[in-house]
Amino acid sequence: MTTAAHSIGRAPGPPEAEEKLVRVYVWEWPVRISHWVIFLAIVVLSFTGYYMYDPFIISRGSGTFLMGTMRFIHEVTAFVFVAAFLLRVYWFFKGNKWARWKQFIPVRKERRKGIREWLEYYLFLRRGTIPQVGHNPLAGSTYSIVYLLMLIEILTGLALYNHIVGSRVLGFFIGWVPSLVSIRYLREIHFLILFALWAFFIHHVYSAVLIGIEERSGLVGGIFSGYKFFPESTVKEDSVKNKLDGNKGQAA
Repeated sequence: MTTAAHSIGRAPGPPEAEEKLVRVYVWEWPVRISHWVIFLAIVVLSFTGYYMYDPFIISRGSGTFLMGTMRFIHEVTAFVFVAAFLLRVYWFFKGNKWARWKQFIPVRKERRKGIREWLEYYLFLRRGTIPQVGHNPLAGSTYSIVYLLMLIEILTGLALYNHIVGSRVLGFFIGWVPSLVSIRYLREIHFLILFALWAFFIHHVYSAVLIGIEERSGLVGGIFSGYKFFPESTVKEDSVKNKLDGNKGQAA
């Protein structure tokens, strides 16, 4: 692991009071690309999907087919969303230790305990954060629920799409969904998850900015560059803990 010449102090003081920081390559490019593609796709899908549910723009002229245009954009973007989702799922198993599935499913006792500690922080029952190089335990567990919602959104969306096009190939993979839930309710489930994802998005931005300020780790910028900054002791402690997982991480 190579360290960069960075230091930070919480208040002005002598150099020895400052903490040396290590620049850690946390978010690899597949994580960053899938993150931003999923976000942009959700924005487009939300706009076009809401229009399909409740047309709020009145088209003028006999040659205008706005609903068809909205549906086409929605369907193309949906397949882009599916591709980004599959990339992220693949990286749950091939990525570095901070991208892998054990960051999202709390299999270790320490991660399960951390959920309570971070919940206390968000509820203003605890002062200060517990530094985490990757996702903190509560965030990771929450993201696993969000990915589950995305999966349900994909399954219901493909089922609704196949209900219109009647593809045998797609029906082979997705035909079981309408047999469990009727098309009528699939539409409602597909629509309502939109609001759950946007509720998560609002809190996600708030918590990312908050934790970035609290930890001074460059959290927000990290989703663009892939790098975060931590005291060397925090990075060493994180490495020791993650040896239990048998995963390989990378720091630069």
